[in-house]
Amino acid sequence: MKARPRYILGISAYYHDAAAALLCEGRIVAAAQEERFSRKKHDPDFPRGAIAYCLREAGIGEADLDLVVFYDKPVLKFARLLETYLAVAPGGWRTFPAVLSNWLGEKLDLRRTIRRALPGLRQETPIWFTGHHQSHAASAFYPSPFREAAILTVDGVGEWATTTIGVGRGRRIELWEELRFPHSLGLLYSAFTAYCGFRINSGEYKLMGLAPYGQPRFVEVILRELMDLKADGSFRLNLEYFDFLRGTTMTNERFHRLFGGPPRTPEGPIEPRHMDVARSVQAVTEEVMLRLARRVRERTGQRCLCMAGGVALNCVANGRILRESGFERLWVQPAAGDAGGALGAALQAWHECQGDRWLDREAGAGGDGGETDAMEGALLGPAFTDEEIEAVLRAHGAVYRRYDRETLLDVTVDHLRRERVVGWFQGRMEFGPRALGNRSILGDPRSPRMQSVMNLKVKFRESFRPFAPAVRRQRVSEFFELDCESPYMLLVAPIRPEWRLPVPEGLTGLDLLKAERSVLPAVTHVDGSARIQTVDARRFPLFDALLERWERATGCPVLVNTSFNVRGEPIVCTPDDAYRCFVNTEMDTLVIGSFVLERSEQPKRRVERRGTLVPD
Repeated sequence: MKARPRYILGISAYYHDAAAALLCEGRIVAAAQEERFSRKKHDPDFPRGAIAYCLREAGIGEADLDLVVFYDKPVLKFARLLETYLAVAPGGWRTFPAVLSNWLGEKLDLRRTIRRALPGLRQETPIWFTGHHQSHAASAFYPSPFREAAILTVDGVGEWATTTIGVGRGRRIELWEELRFPHSLGLLYSAFTAYCGFRINSGEYKLMGLAPYGQPRFVEVILRELMDLKADGSFRLNLEYFDFLRGTTMTNERFHRLFGGPPRTPEGPIEPRHMDVARSVQAVTEEVMLRLARRVRERTGQRCLCMAGGVALNCVANGRILRESGFERLWVQPAAGDAGGALGAALQAWHECQGDRWLDREAGAGGDGGETDAMEGALLGPAFTDEEIEAVLRAHGAVYRRYDRETLLDVTVDHLRRERVVGWFQGRMEFGPRALGNRSILGDPRSPRMQSVMNLKVKFRESFRPFAPAVRRQRVSEFFELDCESPYMLLVAPIRPEWRLPVPEGLTGLDLLKAERSVLPAVTHVDGSARIQTVDARRFPLFDALLERWERATGCPVLVNTSFNVRGEPIVCTPDDAYRCFVNTEMDTLVIGSFVLERSEQPKRRVERRGTLVPD
């Protein structure tokens, strides 16, 4: 009799970006963030919707689970919180009661919380807890294409660790060195994010995008006053400038005086000072990451590096690590933040259960040294049939046309050639913060107006934020100074000099947006760089086919690719989410499954976010 397959469920929750991931015999079956189902951006709550999806995708119930794993150790994290409050007492008295009340609920007794949330779970099914950075390390190494690699994890804080370095070999991960709270690169970056008026745990991308508009004039101030940085990348923060141990804010008056004034208010004007602060902390972050990468290379002697943790989403730093650290290859977990911890927890448990026997590629273990990873293009979320999509469109009274695959590609290219902004909803949803061609908004990168149109009329976000190019893998080195793949949009590289355009003299700050910068202005940032996604037919067959058709029509193998959402909302998950987003923006066209919708043909009514139809 054939043995029943074994299933492991990984869970992350309670800080930000709660998620669930499911393995079957070590292979990744499904993974998704809770925000996509709750429609609450960065939802930290217990991921009931994501768990339900994972079980549904596998066609199993709660009773079929063999192991449930949580991505960190709540008792250790609670002990760290208590120690911190005691160390600064009475300084933290304003926040301590709320934190204590929160933890004495469902967070601390997580075994009971999990069993209540999964009533069908068998009593004999164990519930495990992995270390937070162990989960990050497992998410980085086990799905990677490497049998051996150095490992670097960097985030805000787990239980105590904020940074770890180690090595992965076969089934084993060893973490040798760590930095401990409160000395945290992630918290440093978040402090500057808040100071510049952006939201912590979501605005770090904005700070990175703002940095090239400024000058690094505060670098020496940061290194002299805020941190003691060593040659090996280790450091200590000067806590006299920060308030995250005692109060409800990240920074204090001493910090504000150091950088020339109070924090920027959300939605307030962006001053040159803010741009310079952003540029400076970005430069310091890159320097720390480079030193850490060189340290782990020296310590391990490995040629390949795997990375995870929230700071590993800093794709500018990643690009420099690839070019300057001495590693030959770099692989970053596409869901590098806490969401990926759910996957890492499950993978860590699976490999611990298997002992020393190396599991081959087909059974879902780590890579073989080639280009293949185990993430399936990070396309691990729900998919919807044409029948399901059409039912939603009919319910909304939408006007649409249905096409076969080849005609659909031709029609999409025609809309893109006319400088239309196209919503593109196909196949399984992406896991992680990036849209990779299945829940995307697309545009013509050659258009000088596309960046402004997408930012202000479609995404409703700040005009300074750059867009990413999606480029066919075999053509990437012709346009960008990058000669490897970047399928998960986690590397920044310069546009090749021959495609750049001279920037008029005298332009500074946000006025740099007025210059075209390159022959691909919509995807070229003001410093001549781009956050690149390479597209190949194996991972992204339909998206690659669209790019091939686009290149055949225009001679350009690049499209603008940004996530299918508006500011403040998660990436769309369902056809209903996609239609609501489409009609409530100035997006021109929606290509969803086999159907094409034009905005000008839709009913003249506004669809409320939660489903209420409201006349204009």
